[in-house]
Amino acid sequence: MKVKMNIKYLFVLFGLININTALAQLSPMGNMYFYNQYLGNPAMAGATEKVNLNLLFRKQFNEVPNAPIYQMFTGEFAYTDRAAVGLNVDLSKSGLINYTRIMGSYAYHLPVSNTGKLHFGVSVGVAKESINSADITAENYDPVVNRFNDRGYRLDGDFGVAFTDEKLNVQATWLNLHNQLNTDPNFVAGINYATFLTTASYKIPAGKDLTVEPKVVYRGIKGMDNIVEGGLGLTYQQKFNLFGLYHSTNNATVGLGFKYDQFNISGIYSIGPSAIRSFTGGDFEIGLGWTLKTKTK
Repeated sequence: MKVKMNIKYLFVLFGLININTALAQLSPMGNMYFYNQYLGNPAMAGATEKVNLNLLFRKQFNEVPNAPIYQMFTGEFAYTDRAAVGLNVDLSKSGLINYTRIMGSYAYHLPVSNTGKLHFGVSVGVAKESINSADITAENYDPVVNRFNDRGYRLDGDFGVAFTDEKLNVQATWLNLHNQLNTDPNFVAGINYATFLTTASYKIPAGKDLTVEPKVVYRGIKGMDNIVEGGLGLTYQQKFNLFGLYHSTNNATVGLGFKYDQFNISGIYSIGPSAIRSFTGGDFEIGLGWTLKTKTK
């Protein structure tokens, strides 16, 4: 009987992990598209020569028990006109699964023209999935749960490049390098993790105070169809920001941002992908940020 119960727990645990990961990869933080591009590419850390701190929180719009909750912090600091460091902390939860990922980043910004720069960045850190045993209605010493939590942290990393000037922004990122580079024959990477991210956008002046920025995104997901996204961002007087994106997963994301002095506030709503729309009314995301222009050497 005990063996059967352990097997049952094992299947439930793997199911929860796959669902949690699939949701995260299908619908990443909306701030990464226009407001906080360091979220998707370590090469963008400190690209604007600012101290930039951000807190992000996302939850399903409908109040569903044990729905995923995403909490993230990012910090960037350009300590010279070419070099910068960053910190990206992800503390998310879905059902019984807690996910922790802490990444430190280094970025180098190389001028190649009067306004153009090549950006290179790498993030290195640790990641871990664990089960909150307090939420399990079972014996707290169950060996399957304990064995899962005893795996500890794993080393992980991302690598990104980009080119930017006053109008053009082209980026490419290789994600979750632990899974992609692991050659251990006993290692099972699983599916539903992000493998790469590519983006391209171009700013078009539309009058004195308005800028229009079309953007296309192409994302790779292990074990699933790659995702294509496209939309527009609007910026008015560098204070008000509005964007909308359509995703090939048959859903959309809209966002609104506002800057006041050194503070940034954003609100983003994402309709759930068609494959999981019946389980959720979409996600609402809030971002709070603080920026400070630095005098680099």
